[in-house]
Amino acid sequence: MADQRGRVPTTHADSPSTAAETESKYEEASDIGTHNENPTGDADVSQEDREFYEKFGTYDRYEITEEDCYDELGFCFPTWKKWMILSIVFTVQVSMNFNTSLYSNAVPGISEEFGVSAQAGRLGAAIFLITYAFGCELWAPWSEELGRWPILQLSLFFVNIWQIPVGIAPNFGTILAFRALGGLSTAGGSVTLGMVADMWESDAQQYAVAFIVFSSVGGSVLGPIVGGFVEQFLAWRWNIWIQLIFGGATQIVHFFLVPETRTTIMMDRIAKRRRKESEENGKPLNLWGPNELTPYRERFSMREILITWIRPFRMFLTEPIVLVLSLLSGFSDALIFMFIQSFALVYAQWDFATFAVGLSFISIGIGYFVAWLSFIPAINRNEKERKSKPDDERAQYESRLWWLLYTAPCLPIGLIGFAWTSTGPPLPWVASMIFAAIVGIANYAIYMATIDYMICAYGPYSASATGGNGWARDFLAGVLTLPATPFFQNIPNSSNPNHLAYASTILFCISFVLVLAVYVVYWKGPELRKRSPFAQQLAGAREGVGGRRVSAVPGLYGSRHNSITSGSPAPGSRRGSVIRGASFASAQRTTSRRSGAAAY
Repeated sequence: MADQRGRVPTTHADSPSTAAETESKYEEASDIGTHNENPTGDADVSQEDREFYEKFGTYDRYEITEEDCYDELGFCFPTWKKWMILSIVFTVQVSMNFNTSLYSNAVPGISEEFGVSAQAGRLGAAIFLITYAFGCELWAPWSEELGRWPILQLSLFFVNIWQIPVGIAPNFGTILAFRALGGLSTAGGSVTLGMVADMWESDAQQYAVAFIVFSSVGGSVLGPIVGGFVEQFLAWRWNIWIQLIFGGATQIVHFFLVPETRTTIMMDRIAKRRRKESEENGKPLNLWGPNELTPYRERFSMREILITWIRPFRMFLTEPIVLVLSLLSGFSDALIFMFIQSFALVYAQWDFATFAVGLSFISIGIGYFVAWLSFIPAINRNEKERKSKPDDERAQYESRLWWLLYTAPCLPIGLIGFAWTSTGPPLPWVASMIFAAIVGIANYAIYMATIDYMICAYGPYSASATGGNGWARDFLAGVLTLPATPFFQNIPNSSNPNHLAYASTILFCISFVLVLAVYVVYWKGPELRKRSPFAQQLAGAREGVGGRRVSAVPGLYGSRHNSITSGSPAPGSRRGSVIRGASFASAQRTTSRRSGAAAY
């Protein structure tokens, strides 16, 4: 009945002054007010509506805004609580990426047991990555509608469940089917990065983003390090059981220690609690959460479900920021993924044991760690620049890419250096690992800078926006899983003593072009944002509330009626306080109307 309760009762406001006074009165309503309106004798007003009026003195429901409860939202969690949550989310992200890489060490055992080629066995890794790419896109928008906690719990539950059929698989087809389901069930970094936007304003988010990005890339390296020992000393199925043990433990910790952080969900709970407390005190409070104002049948109609699912794909295709940065990050990750597929071939030249090949991935991990540390002074510099130039658009956005200008060249440098130090003895193996670490620096830097930029630009919809980044990275890596090993074995041909070096040199040439794109994005960033309508709308809403993040905006990408919108309250509601994103304009209109009424 929200639509009936939301109707403003008929008034005798025939004169302009009366109309102005009436509208002004609504705009001056208190944050949690009991705005009295005399009921009319309309025949279509139900008994339920009359009871609502008798209790609250109005047919309107007052919708809570972030200003009403800002100190109770994730932005105001104590620092220790934020970092406790983030540390557990770090583990969640590691477990997700651990699943993508550990399977590769099961390929020899699968090949032997089921009589398939090693190339066919790698299909289990490829299909997981490809479906993981779509899983990130499908889960991400629902975390913005239903909350981060239930989505991550459901994702972890399904991923863990699908590990069991893979671990007891009687045939190769079962492995492929449930690996596909496992990838599709993985929510990925889009949701975990969305939690950063829930707890940090854009000006203070960078340390948190850097931490979560490290968990994402670090999880991929942890897989082969652990997998090397499993492959050499245990049966192949232990690769699957270790994934399940890690995932199960992670889900339990997340279940008990991580609260909900999504702003709109927290606002619903705050409104319910305040109503309950006010009723116990004998003074019912007419205050409602954004998700309480639209019935479930409307929120989750087939049309709304399709709009929600399509949102990340639409943003990927129609928002130039999302498209350009996602493709840059995706192709970079795909190149690096192909590069690390050569490790087994490269270090076999130095007679590395299986577990030693796995340990060689520590070099990339060291590169990730060095890159993470290098971003700390870069972030400090960036924060100072933003504070000193609050009105400079480039300082607020493009400055987040500044350190990437210096670290992105590590990608071609690392690849060409690795290429010509990976030709085997008499060159020392450590030389190739040094260049592998340099490649790791570039991979982390590209992921970190592009993700930070996108979260800043898309705030509450960062899960959908970064979903495009994750999709590009995982999809391209998945597609290149199968040709990667033959690429290194057969270019120009396996009999050529430098064939591994030639293959890596080709990757170097491609990476050189990608690095040039970094500088184009840096200098053309303002133009890309102007062509990104949703990013512009979010920026405008943010300016209207003094630079704070808004939890949603109306219109473009399936923003719901029940969201906290910029100047567009939900059906059946009246805003309890100044509307986010329209406060200044609203104040101007109120002032002008008062002046007009007085003059009249």
